[in-house]
Amino acid sequence: MDGPSLTPSPLIICLGNAVADHVFRVDDVPQPPAKARARGYALTAGGMAANAAIAARRLGGRAAFWGRLGDDANGAMLLAALAAEGVATDAVRVIPGAVSPVSAVLVDAVGERAILGYRGEHLAVDPAWLPLDALTGAGALLCDPRWHEGAVAALTAAEAQSLPSVLDAERSETRILLDLVPRARHVIFSVPGLMNFAPGARPAEGLRRALTDGVTEVAAVTRGEKGVLWLTRGQRTPREMPAFPVAATNTTGAGDVFHGAYALAIAEGRPVEAALRFANAAGALRARDGTTAARAETEAFLAEQG
Repeated sequence: MDGPSLTPSPLIICLGNAVADHVFRVDDVPQPPAKARARGYALTAGGMAANAAIAARRLGGRAAFWGRLGDDANGAMLLAALAAEGVATDAVRVIPGAVSPVSAVLVDAVGERAILGYRGEHLAVDPAWLPLDALTGAGALLCDPRWHEGAVAALTAAEAQSLPSVLDAERSETRILLDLVPRARHVIFSVPGLMNFAPGARPAEGLRRALTDGVTEVAAVTRGEKGVLWLTRGQRTPREMPAFPVAATNTTGAGDVFHGAYALAIAEGRPVEAALRFANAAGALRARDGTTAARAETEAFLAEQG
């Protein structure tokens, strides 16, 4: 039997949002005015960067979450949940009197969801306290757009160290995406995020614009059951990767898991196509099961798919 590996797994630093998700399972998402009965309820740790960090950890990497929380019950729950997953929280700033991000998530019978999110209050934006020197020991940096100032500081420091960087280009203000996209080496949009970044452009043209604006490695867009459209520098024609066919039970967080898995795969040195396939599988399993799969399950799923 082989002994334990002497090479530590790569560290993925995930900067951005952690959200206390209050998840309600309903038969249908009601339209107001309405009163409906939920079939189930759970309080879970969510948020783009937090979900990505948990995914990177479950998939075999080391992970750290960098972000801001309030000193309230939701913040305490999020810190405990991240720590329970083995995610380092040393670089989480707990701000007295601040309100942590929170959301109500309605998940219907076919796994689609509606999210009502509140981004918190009094979460100081100055990133001067971030331990940017710690990037030296990381395998990749992943940022979401929810803390613009922190993402700018971290992406700038990562580029100075030639560290692979991934931006989760989810729906945000156009000005924020226009600023952040050129700072990352790998940018993976959601469809709404790409529309924010390149209003009126067809998806292929939006990806070309991202590369023209400064993305140095990969621009991609995740499209749910339609799969991933992606383009690397030097290519003119995007390539498509079909989605894995699964019966979704809860799509909440599937995109976040995709990003965390992709960042880990890039840190492990996988080629872009293999990294996207690995991320595609991790996201599909999250949508199918409503939870993030471990590494062995994800690799087994990939083997089954051929």
